[in-house]
Amino acid sequence: MKKIPLHTQILLGLVLGLVFGILSIQFGWDPTFTVKYIKPFGTIFVNALKMIAVPLVLASLIVGISNLGDISKLSRMGGKTIGIYLVTTTIAITIGLLCVNIIKPGKKLPESTRENLIALYSGDVETREGVAQELKDAGPLQPLVDIVPQNIFQSFGDNANMLQVVFLALIIGIALLKIPREKGQTVISFFDGFNDIIIKIVEFIMILAPYGVFALIAALIVDLGGDDPDKAFELLLALLWYSVTVLIGLAAMIIIVYPALFKIFTKVPYSKFFKAMRPAQLLAFSTSSSAATLPVTMEVVEKDLKVSEEVASFVLPLGATINMDGTSLYQGVAAVFIAQALGLGLTIGDQLMIVLTATLASIGTAAVPGAGVVMLVIVLEAIGVPTAGIALILAPDRILDMCRTVVNVTGDASVAMMVASTEGKLPDEMIRDEVVKVME
Repeated sequence: MKKIPLHTQILLGLVLGLVFGILSIQFGWDPTFTVKYIKPFGTIFVNALKMIAVPLVLASLIVGISNLGDISKLSRMGGKTIGIYLVTTTIAITIGLLCVNIIKPGKKLPESTRENLIALYSGDVETREGVAQELKDAGPLQPLVDIVPQNIFQSFGDNANMLQVVFLALIIGIALLKIPREKGQTVISFFDGFNDIIIKIVEFIMILAPYGVFALIAALIVDLGGDDPDKAFELLLALLWYSVTVLIGLAAMIIIVYPALFKIFTKVPYSKFFKAMRPAQLLAFSTSSSAATLPVTMEVVEKDLKVSEEVASFVLPLGATINMDGTSLYQGVAAVFIAQALGLGLTIGDQLMIVLTATLASIGTAAVPGAGVVMLVIVLEAIGVPTAGIALILAPDRILDMCRTVVNVTGDASVAMMVASTEGKLPDEMIRDEVVKVME
């Protein structure tokens, strides 16, 4: 297995899980075996993802903020960079939510299959209704109150309190920038090393992904299929609709959003930018890692697109940490798809929570394959959707991960071009002068 690429292993796990589930239904095998001896491995995989969610967000955020360096010198460029990153991330999530609400891929499941899913998660539905009633009874400012933790250790113990962890990480990161560097260096070095450890743990967990996918899909097919194998194929059709929805949203970012921003901020033809970015995009597609692609991205942006080294060396590494347009879009689509598939209605408030949580979670998403699934756990728990529903979208996740990483890297480079234009760090013929004047 070590010689087989991870994405191939995951696809193999998917196929074998489907084959096992369908054969189990076709030949009437005892479903107890699947439930007791196969499904637990899928549960272990999901639990492992949930286990490292809090430390991943905490360490990545603190390291990302501390990398800003001297806040007094970089406040202007940092403000522009973070501001544009947050705007593009919010736009990406909004596009994802629009696509999934218009296409409704989760609704493509037949009513009978959806009823089986609701039966599987009936306890979660009842809990969700109780939580919804509590939110109705609370005041309008209660969400703001909930962000500030009374006890940080309680926040660390419950993934549903992830916004409190994000808040704490932001405060620690800003405090590190405000104290003398030599005094905070020990803390920064600790979290930098801790972040590397967490990323390595993510890599370990992703080794289990093929087996987790096999167990989750096999158990799901057996649970839903009953004695009718056609239900399994209906589930696969719904997954195809889900994948198409994600790809439409990702295409909209590259074809519509980034060209529009280029038109506003620079005089650079988007076709020239897109052609120059092809090496970085291809590497991003093959590695599914913004971090692994970063050296090529910086070379393309500096040499081919003529962005100054000062801007590129600041904006691009920061983008690999906090800018995850494609991942955020995917999280929005996946969260609503799972809710639709489980028959759970999401209110406008729930979808606004998806925008907020996915935006903040994207800041703490490590630039490595598979980390987006960890952040999806956070988004699902924030809106009360059962995290076990991740089993529905894990199968095509590797392919979609490759596509959304292309968007992540393209977004990083796009923002570098915009910031360089507003800072006057592009050749004169590439700068939109009126934007520079407004920014100044």
